Amino acid sequence: MAEKIRVLVADDHAVVREGFRKLLEEQEDMEVIGECGDGLQTVKKAKALKPDVALVDIAMPQLTGLEAVALIKEALPETQVVVLSMHNKDAYVHQALSSGALGYVLKASPTSEVLDAIRTVHAGEYFLSSKINSKLISAFLKSRTEKPPVSGYDLLSEREQQVFRLLVEGRSTTEIADILCISSKTVEKHRANTMKKLDIHNMVEMVKYAIKIGIIGPELWED
Repeated sequence: MAEKIRVLVADDHAVVREGFRKLLEEQEDMEVIGECGDGLQTVKKAKALKPDVALVDIAMPQLTGLEAVALIKEALPETQVVVLSMHNKDAYVHQALSSGALGYVLKASPTSEVLDAIRTVHAGEYFLSSKINSKLISAFLKSRTEKPPVSGYDLLSEREQQVFRLLVEGRSTTEIADILCISSKTVEKHRANTMKKLDIHNMVEMVKYAIKIGIIGPELWED
């Protein structure tokens, strides 16, 4: 008998997690190895349990689903991720794929799509809900192979980009240090380097810049 797909379920609503646990454990090829109620816990538990697939809600406290996905993929390249969201706008799907997710499923989708998504991403393939334009994947893959114009954000190191994203989400230096497992002094250094590279002088300018380049949006975390 083939090994079961080990799934980590992350959603800030207990009733939703319970529903997914029941659904997944009814499948012969799946097992739930853990549950999480916030983004930070999701990253920590993923690192500890090393799931085959993480089912992650896009809107969670402590750390957004997209930031959790990016950190999970950085630490665990072999773990595949399915993002759950209420939004079917192209921009949200693109951000999820850019963060490292292979799957994007709408919460209004039938449960069969969630199961299909888990099996598909476990096989290393992309999966989008049926109500989402499938051409998005082709466009996303094309954008990754084409050489885009270099922007200020592209010149930031991976760690500087992580600090930038957390800063514009409103995280404090202490919170960022805890999330990224670095010192507060290092966070401040990355903040200073980032602002210098982007020619930004305060947090208001930083947030406006983040919205302009699509790092954050006014509706993204309202699920």
